[in-house]
Amino acid sequence: MPDGSVTMFTIDELICVCISRQLVDGELVAQGVATPLVAAGYLLAKHTHAPGLIFVSAIGQAICQEPAPLGVATIEQLWIGQGLIRFSFVTAVCDLLPTFRPKEYFRPGQVDPYGNFNNVFMGGTYQRPRLRLPGSAGIADVTTFLDDTYLYVPRHGRFTFVPTLDFRSGLGNHPARVSGSGPRHLISDLGQFDFNGKDGRLRLLSIHPGVSLRQLMAKTGFNFEVPNLLPITEPPTANELRLLRETIDPLGVRQLETLRGAARRNKLRQILRHEARTFAASPRR
Repeated sequence: MPDGSVTMFTIDELICVCISRQLVDGELVAQGVATPLVAAGYLLAKHTHAPGLIFVSAIGQAICQEPAPLGVATIEQLWIGQGLIRFSFVTAVCDLLPTFRPKEYFRPGQVDPYGNFNNVFMGGTYQRPRLRLPGSAGIADVTTFLDDTYLYVPRHGRFTFVPTLDFRSGLGNHPARVSGSGPRHLISDLGQFDFNGKDGRLRLLSIHPGVSLRQLMAKTGFNFEVPNLLPITEPPTANELRLLRETIDPLGVRQLETLRGAARRNKLRQILRHEARTFAASPRR
């Protein structure tokens, strides 16, 4: 990177940067609901090396090219407000995505060694689950044929990286696959991976600064391949951090995916209060 790297960054910023660096100028990228780390990564690429990036968003099923800052109560301004055209959800999943085959990032509730993943429930049975997850939406459709899907896990732990899924809603490297491929990469708060290990298993590509291999292995519920020479993930540059903090996400919406409990509630309230003040101060049309 031309402007050098810095050492003072947060893990949410590093995840956004890792996502951004996997994008190519001119690509069509799809973004789901409640995934601000992905949105910030897309916008960072748009502001740096991929100005021709085109977005497809599940928020309003809109296609847009122009960036706008992230928000919570105002998130529609980013996608719908900037939209060039909008589709119904069924049209987007059944017609648009199969035709244009965009790159897309999914956040799994569980993921197994082969990139199959679960966003439906954890523990118990389907009828009586211990934890009901948001659901698969279009994941069960698009992961059966897309070649360019990616995963990200903001909080790496054994409850997410499991040897066997409680329910499979996203297709990875599975014998049932007849077209497409499993996820290409996975980014977590501990490292970067792909699924090019033996028989399509998870393989470590780089470990994040300050993370030990022992820590990573202890937080993963199955074995994965490790290279003989293990790279350290390249930190964000000063310019990438400036863009994230000042232009793309000054409210810190991206942090909601890495925080939990009271810290997450407090951050959400802070963002909503700021948005309410901003809306109240803006001139009425």
